[in-house]
Amino acid sequence: MTFFWSSWITLISFGCWAFILGVLLFVLKYKPEVEEDGTTGHEYDGIREYDKPLPKWWLVIFFGSIVWGVVYWVFFPAMLPGNWNGLATVKVDGEDVPWTSKNELFSELESNNKVFTDNFEKNILVKADAAGATATLATLNELQATMRRSDNPPADLQAQIDEKVTELAPYVEKLSENPNALKVGSRLFLQNCAVCHGSNAKGAPGYPNLTDNDWLYGGKAGNILTTLHNGRVGGMAAWRDQLGEDGIRAVAEYVLSLSGNQNDYDLDQTKVAQGKVIFHEPTNCVLCHGPDGKGMISAGAPNLTDNIWLYGGDRETIRETLRYGRAGVMPQWETKLGNERIMLLAAYVYSLSDKTGKAPETAMANTAATQPVGTKEATAN
Repeated sequence: MTFFWSSWITLISFGCWAFILGVLLFVLKYKPEVEEDGTTGHEYDGIREYDKPLPKWWLVIFFGSIVWGVVYWVFFPAMLPGNWNGLATVKVDGEDVPWTSKNELFSELESNNKVFTDNFEKNILVKADAAGATATLATLNELQATMRRSDNPPADLQAQIDEKVTELAPYVEKLSENPNALKVGSRLFLQNCAVCHGSNAKGAPGYPNLTDNDWLYGGKAGNILTTLHNGRVGGMAAWRDQLGEDGIRAVAEYVLSLSGNQNDYDLDQTKVAQGKVIFHEPTNCVLCHGPDGKGMISAGAPNLTDNIWLYGGDRETIRETLRYGRAGVMPQWETKLGNERIMLLAAYVYSLSDKTGKAPETAMANTAATQPVGTKEATAN
C-alpha cells in the first residue's frame, strides 16, 4: 500500500475514534432538566423517558474497546502500515520479525513443520535404519536458510546444497523399503504429483510414466532427489526452418527405423538414408541424442531406439515434434515441500520404478499410485 492510502486510512480511523469518543463524553456531561418523578418530561405512547446513567458494565466494555484499539494500533502495523511495523513480532527462520499476516502464516507453517520433522526423524528414519540422514538434513537446512537470507550468496553455496542432496540418496533407498515411509510418500504424491503424472503414476502424453525403467534424467535415487529439489526444464528445438519439410520427413523416417518401426509402416528407405545423414550432422540431432540415438541423461534427451514415447511414436506425431519442437517443465518442490517430504516422495517414486526392466505391477498394488513430477520430463521422446 502506498504512503498516501495508508496515511489516509489511518487519518480516517483516528477521526472516527475521536468522533465517537467525543460524542460519548458530550453525552455523559450533558445533564437535562428532570421532573420531580425523575422523568425528562418526554412522553410517547404512554411511555415516559427517564434520565438514568448508562450501566457501568457497558461503559467498561466501551472504553475498554477504545483502549484495546489504541493498543492494537501500537503493537500491530495499523498506523501507517507502510512505515510502522508495530511492536509485535513472530519467529520466522529462527529470527524475530515484525508481525504481518504473511509472517504469522510462515511462523505457523514452521511450527507445524517442526511437528512433522520430529515425527519423521523419530518414527520413520529410525525405523527404516536411516537415522544417519538426520545430520545431513540439518546441514542441508542450514545451507538453504543461508541461501534464502543472502542477497549475494557465496558462489559455491548451491554446489554445497546439491552435494548434500546427493548424500541423501542411500537413505532414500532405505526408505523405499519401509511401509510407513511409502504410505506417507504415496499421500504426498497424490496431493502434489498426480495432477500431471496420474494417480497410477503412469503418466500421459507429455507427462512421463514413472513406473517403468526409462528415465530422461536418470532413475537412481540421487537423480530423483535432484529432480524434485530443483525441477527440470527440458526442450526439443523446432527444426522446421532449419530442415524444411523434406528434411523433417526424412529424419522422422530414420527415427522410425531406429525404434524398430513398431507400427509396421512401409518405410521409404531413400528417406531413411537421407534422414540418417541429417541426424548425424554435428549440430543436429546427434548432439543430444547421441550417434546411436539412445539419448543422453545429462541433457534430458530421450532414447529413440525403444518403444517408449513421451508424446507419441506414430509417424505424424514424430513429424510434428520435429517441426515445432517440445517443451517440458517440472517445477521445483524444495521450497514447497521441504527436504523431509521430498525424501519420502523420492522414496515412493523410486519404489514404483521398474529397476529390472519389467512392469512393476506389485508395487502399484501396494501403494496408492502417484507420480512425482519430473524425472522423465522435458523433451519429446
